[in-house]
Amino acid sequence: MTNQHKTQSVNDLVEIMDKLLAPDGCPWDREQSLQSLAPFAIEEAFELAEAIENNDMPSVKEELGDLLLQVIFQTALTKRQNTFTLEDVINGICTKLIRRHPHVFADDKVKDADEVLKNWNIIKAAEKKGKVQKLFNIPVNLPALQRSQKLGDKTKGLKFDWKNPEEVLLKVEEEMLELKEALKEKDMNHVKEELGDVFFVLAQLARHLKFEAESVARAANSKFEKRFEKMLALANEKGLTFETLSTEKKEELWDVIKESEVNSKN
Repeated sequence: MTNQHKTQSVNDLVEIMDKLLAPDGCPWDREQSLQSLAPFAIEEAFELAEAIENNDMPSVKEELGDLLLQVIFQTALTKRQNTFTLEDVINGICTKLIRRHPHVFADDKVKDADEVLKNWNIIKAAEKKGKVQKLFNIPVNLPALQRSQKLGDKTKGLKFDWKNPEEVLLKVEEEMLELKEALKEKDMNHVKEELGDVFFVLAQLARHLKFEAESVARAANSKFEKRFEKMLALANEKGLTFETLSTEKKEELWDVIKESEVNSKN
């Protein structure tokens, strides 16, 4: 058994995973495949992002461990399939990093981070030369807002983009008018299409403002959750049954919480 008091290494984690996957190991782990683990990898990545956004360092440490487990778990499975090993993965990423950073590992010179990114994309394109490439080589399982933003990044590189945030905002207003018209028509398929256009253009606005659209949306969700919980607590404090309150009274409670948050920032 692994000594829990010693400093553990990646090799220890590999050994633990091997034990879990052994014939006398864990039945659940032994039933897993790359396909069954894929949703967990996505979930762990988002939990890490949330911990980072909350500046919760203990959780960041834990979630990094969970994400590392996914790498160890999945490469343990591919090793058993004689596909590739953890060492192959590490060798591949080390080689790629050295190749894509010639300004560090060779004699190339760069003036700033923008030039680094430009060179990275040139090297990446050269690596993929001769391979069949989709125009939008962006994972379809990315969150929709994040993928919308990456689509905008791609078309920007092809000189198809707005010049500034103000131009994008005009497009947002245009799409909102089209959504209002669709709502008047009561054609729900049209409404759905126009609502999607609004989401897409808002993601482009975030991109032009140098924000990460998915992060902005997560922050808005978190703000709403906290504010709503405070509103329920306030109603309880006042001896009110929230569900039975009028819309006007609920709005009053919401405004009280909102105002208290504004005052606490001043």
